[in-house]
Amino acid sequence: MADDLFGAAADEQLSRRAPLAERLRPRHLDDIIGQDHLLGPGQPLRVLIEGDRLSSVILWGPPGTGKTTLARVIANHTAKEFEVLSAVTAGVKDVRDVISRAQRRLGERGTGTILFLDEVHRFNKAQQDGLLPSVESGLVTLIGATTENPYFEVNPPLLSRSTLFRLNALDPRAATALIDRALRIEGATAEPAAIEHLAERANGDGRHTLTSLEVAIALASARGLPATVSLRDAEAALGTKALRYGRDDHYDVVSAFIKSIRGSDPDAGIYWLATMLEAGEDARFIARRLIILASEDVGEADPSALSVAVAAAQALEHVGLPEAQLNLAQAVVHLATAPKSNRTALAIWSARDHVRSRPSSGVPAHLRDGHYQGAGRLGHGVGYRYPHDDERGWVEQVHLPPEVADARFYFPSDHGYEHEIAQRMALHPPPTPASPPRGDEELRR
Repeated sequence: MADDLFGAAADEQLSRRAPLAERLRPRHLDDIIGQDHLLGPGQPLRVLIEGDRLSSVILWGPPGTGKTTLARVIANHTAKEFEVLSAVTAGVKDVRDVISRAQRRLGERGTGTILFLDEVHRFNKAQQDGLLPSVESGLVTLIGATTENPYFEVNPPLLSRSTLFRLNALDPRAATALIDRALRIEGATAEPAAIEHLAERANGDGRHTLTSLEVAIALASARGLPATVSLRDAEAALGTKALRYGRDDHYDVVSAFIKSIRGSDPDAGIYWLATMLEAGEDARFIARRLIILASEDVGEADPSALSVAVAAAQALEHVGLPEAQLNLAQAVVHLATAPKSNRTALAIWSARDHVRSRPSSGVPAHLRDGHYQGAGRLGHGVGYRYPHDDERGWVEQVHLPPEVADARFYFPSDHGYEHEIAQRMALHPPPTPASPPRGDEELRR
């Protein structure tokens, strides 16, 4: 009895001394913040959890998004036994022990087993293969958690037997809700600017948000109780100064960023990139703008620009900030120093305008699908000339409806690779000439 009393007292002391992130760890689905796409009313993962019908899943997301928390909440909602292993410390023997216990309890009591395997990507191929038969038979329901792309780090057979759920980094709104909840529990308040700074600079990591807030509250408490967290406390807790960046600033800085790269100024492009990163701008938004710019402003003058921009966006997903700032910076320099052409952008804008404003009779008969039975009787495919049958690899042939047969949409510039495209197009002239579209004013917005 004495040992029980002492144990209970020790647990109480530990709970009081536990970090804020641990004390605020959700116990119920409604307490989890920032994952409404999975856990909102009627969402698939919530339905499976509440009905205790969860099959094996992989929870994939950045650090601090609640993967371990969600697993613990699932443990509170299931009638199955819940086993926990960390792939960092567990080995094949630990997995075998879990499987052995699962077989015993299923045979003796008819009770299933859920195995939560944290950092599942740390298991090598042999270790993951050791789990496969038990997951496949349903003896063990696996909940794997990983910060790495499971398509690269989890064996395909194991991944194919699991449902993948992507947890999102906390956006500033979700982080603000988390901070408000923590302040109520701690009996503290905070200046709006301090909350905003903490919410925007924690990089979507809920645990980091709460750890920083705990330091800020401690600094505020040193001045007296009840604690009121100031912007200076938040800056000290995060180790970064707050950069003023309002809604208008967002649009102005993004505009300057795009126009600097379009203007072939790598230094200015890097400067505005740094400004956005320091202000806590969503790095995915920056990556999306670079991808758009690669086609709109560089285009075929440097076809590799799009590959570089897409690669930077993929690197951001794999690596995350702060390291991915290097990938974004490389893309900015490449795009800024690349030759520029907006001719592919003008081409699609002009073509869409034609489609909207000029009715068409549709696909010419000789270009229609002639592979199915009876197509020839309809005239489909009749008269089509196969370019590969000509030694030039090209034949004179109309590919547009007669209503727009005289239209031209793409006029290559003389910049970069488009100079070579222009030379090739000159060898294959369209059926009828046309004048370049006038659309440069669209790029001055």
